[in-house]
Amino acid sequence: MTAATGLKRLGISVGVVIAAGLAALVAASFLVSPDGARDAVTAQIRAVTGLDPALRGPVHVSLFPSGTVSLDDVVLGEDNGQAPPILAERLIAHLRVVPLLLGRIEIADITLDRPRIAVQIAADGRSNWSPLLAALARALKQPDRITSFTEIRIDNGAVTIRDAAHDVVESLTKVDLSLAWPSISKTFGAAGTFLWRDEPVDASIAISDFLAALTGDSAGVKLRLSGAPLALAFEGAMSSQPSFKLDGLFSADAPSLRDALHWTGDTPVPGGGFGRFALKAQAKMIGSGLSLSGVNVEIDGNAAEGVLTYAANGQRTWQGTLAADELDLTPYVSTVRVMADNAREWDGGPLVLDGLTGFDIDLRLSAAKVKIGRARVGRTAVAATLRGGKLVVTVGESQAFNGLIRGSMAVAKSEGGAEVKSEMQFVDVDLEACLGELFGVRRLEGKGNLNFAIEGAGHSVLSLTRSLSGTVNLNAGPGALSGMNVEQVLRRLERRPLSGGDFRNGRTPFDKLTVALKVANGAVTVDDAAVDGSAVRVTLGGTASIPSRELDLKGTASLLNGPNDVAFELPFVVNGPWDDPLPLPDAATLMQRSGAAAPLLDAAARARAVRDSKTRDALRSTIERLTGSQPPAPQPEQ
Repeated sequence: MTAATGLKRLGISVGVVIAAGLAALVAASFLVSPDGARDAVTAQIRAVTGLDPALRGPVHVSLFPSGTVSLDDVVLGEDNGQAPPILAERLIAHLRVVPLLLGRIEIADITLDRPRIAVQIAADGRSNWSPLLAALARALKQPDRITSFTEIRIDNGAVTIRDAAHDVVESLTKVDLSLAWPSISKTFGAAGTFLWRDEPVDASIAISDFLAALTGDSAGVKLRLSGAPLALAFEGAMSSQPSFKLDGLFSADAPSLRDALHWTGDTPVPGGGFGRFALKAQAKMIGSGLSLSGVNVEIDGNAAEGVLTYAANGQRTWQGTLAADELDLTPYVSTVRVMADNAREWDGGPLVLDGLTGFDIDLRLSAAKVKIGRARVGRTAVAATLRGGKLVVTVGESQAFNGLIRGSMAVAKSEGGAEVKSEMQFVDVDLEACLGELFGVRRLEGKGNLNFAIEGAGHSVLSLTRSLSGTVNLNAGPGALSGMNVEQVLRRLERRPLSGGDFRNGRTPFDKLTVALKVANGAVTVDDAAVDGSAVRVTLGGTASIPSRELDLKGTASLLNGPNDVAFELPFVVNGPWDDPLPLPDAATLMQRSGAAAPLLDAAARARAVRDSKTRDALRSTIERLTGSQPPAPQPEQ
């Protein structure tokens, strides 16, 4: 027999087999009735899952090109006045081919087409799924149970979750899942995709002992949820008796924590930052409480370690302790505009504090180095508490400006915008760096102590400055005033009172500086201000305006020959913006000390007493001799 003849016979045999199969399928189509198919399918579903499908629609049987039994309008689970756990538009049972050729109906897998899955949790914790889960557990306990199918698919489903205890309603749409049903092993698995809040999510879950999980005993679980805004993963153990518990490794990752919080429905956080985020921790969950130990968290390039706890008993509360080597807090204050675009006026934009409500915080944070904008501080320990929309940041100790900082700052949302209160102590700090960063004043050199207690309210930074009230005290040891050499100016004016010149250069050393200020509604009153040095003494009083950033001060500068020996005393005024003030000596005092000005003063007195043309001519002549200038010629009358 040739090879060609063998191939011909093989082809004929295969054709005969196919023809016989088709004939068998055609014959079976006459032998399988819709009622018989329905009864066989429901019996196998009941045997495998313990569920008794309620059929409310017609039955369709199709045996070519593949065997399927389609049941319309199917309910799985008890309908006890609530929404049934599962209501499918169609349940499609795909049949095994060989048993069908032998006249038996055996399910290969099941597809639920467009099912509506409802999960309802009552205020007492009972669920409409409790009877269904109990039926699943009874079926899995049967020692002689027959598993004809091991896969259930969900196509284009919808899931609605209602939690009456926490007033939560969530919906999942376009749910496409494949459920691997336990057969020989105990493992249950599900994987697929769904839409939640308009974002696609890839999901997978694996339970090592499905029966133990259904009965509330401990079972291993692996869970993965991955969406564009946020990815979550958990691997560990779970149980539900006597209460729900989870224990295992938890991780979370988000390109933007701010976007992830917005997606999950949490209250948006104020300020800037909250970008790239990653967290890993050992998680333990009991009921609605979650504790995270061995936390490694990264956010906006900052890394920290510690412990965190979360509770959702009415009010969501975060507590914990975190430690970091370096922290950059610049992103979180980057959107806080203190100054306007021209950098000379306070910002008038509204203060937005909507993110301070909806949750509570009790967090302790320590870092070896901290950066805020251009400011850099050393080891810092702070505590942040947020309760009832009021944020309080307490600085236990911060190594900053070559000294220490202690105190607290509080911010709360109010009907008028924001309420701010601060009590701070700066101990032995570098005054030039400290006052420069805080107030933009860089006129003091040396180290000293600064204490202030200030509070105010307003809808913007500008309106806030108009309501500020409190006290400010500054004490400094050896140092210097930059921008003026008071001793040099006094000695020059003592010799030549009318010499004039620019007073804003040089520096004035001092042994002691004291400043005491009172603030009321944005107006500053200088109660006490004195600079004492070996060669000069300066006292100052007057007012200043915080909203306009202007000074209106008067003082006296004294040139000393000794501690109690005043050689020369000169009153002066200080006006202008506080970051670039203009000091001016009292002109009347200088003219009185000047011999060259005596004729001018005498002529001025005569001009006031006797207003005749000769006196005015004498006054003009005196001015010409002192100044060396010619007054403008009188204009002819028109």
